[in-house]
Amino acid sequence: MSWPLKIQGRFVTEAEVEAITMLLHQHPLWNRSRLSRELCKHWNWYRPDGQIKDMSCRELLRKLEFRSLIKLPPRQRPGPIRLPIIESIEIDCSPLSCLLSDIKPVTVVNARDCVEYEKAFNYLVKEYHYLSYGRPVGQNMKYLILSQNKRFLGCLLFGAAAWKAEARDRWIGWAADVRERNLGLLCNNTRFLILDWVNIPNLASYALGACLRRLPLDWQQRYGTDIAMVETFIDTTRYIGTCYKAANWLKIGQTKGRSRQDRNNNLKVSVKDILVYPLLRDFRKILLA
Repeated sequence: MSWPLKIQGRFVTEAEVEAITMLLHQHPLWNRSRLSRELCKHWNWYRPDGQIKDMSCRELLRKLEFRSLIKLPPRQRPGPIRLPIIESIEIDCSPLSCLLSDIKPVTVVNARDCVEYEKAFNYLVKEYHYLSYGRPVGQNMKYLILSQNKRFLGCLLFGAAAWKAEARDRWIGWAADVRERNLGLLCNNTRFLILDWVNIPNLASYALGACLRRLPLDWQQRYGTDIAMVETFIDTTRYIGTCYKAANWLKIGQTKGRSRQDRNNNLKVSVKDILVYPLLRDFRKILLA
């Protein structure tokens, strides 16, 4: 075996593996979570927002065990899965069909700025987006689209970028190690909803543009990191991405019809168009740094 090993974007030395084994020997009552937390602190392994990289560390430990380099304590028996409680709210579902100018100013607001706004965001996406909504994992930003009289028109959700996407990585010019280092400079528009009863031409592209103008600063203020580009994946069996194209997003390729859980090349899902929107003029230079 060649040391150091590169796992989860981190180089692990033989001495560090021996230290993990020693920790397990010295603390037989530690579970996997406690071990992960202690290692993150010892390695100074933190996300830019100051939180430890707990999930990355747990996956690193699992891969070390898979290679028979360490022996982890047994997994704790999982308790009942607690799904997030999303409260119902009353909303105006009456048909709204008009020109965009008739309801201006249309605003895009950070849903987390107000408890009621966040409750509305969670409910609307859960009830009316075809992918529904659970608890988002990792970094994310939630936005509501409001009319001039504060009526809900739609929602946008941004989260972590896809770990791998061959067409995207080739378009950027990413080698694997550069992608691992700079993936946090991308984010993914994972949900975009215009409510079914809202029929306003050009609303979607207008709201998308307004959201992207504020997203970089909001992301930097919340997580302490910059983003250089946004991506999205459009299910070609449902949509053609008209509003994204109208908002000057670039189609750069397609997925291969595999899901992120498809470790054995067996699962088949819808092919998706990959669209991106650079937020900075020198985005490629930054992504390749």
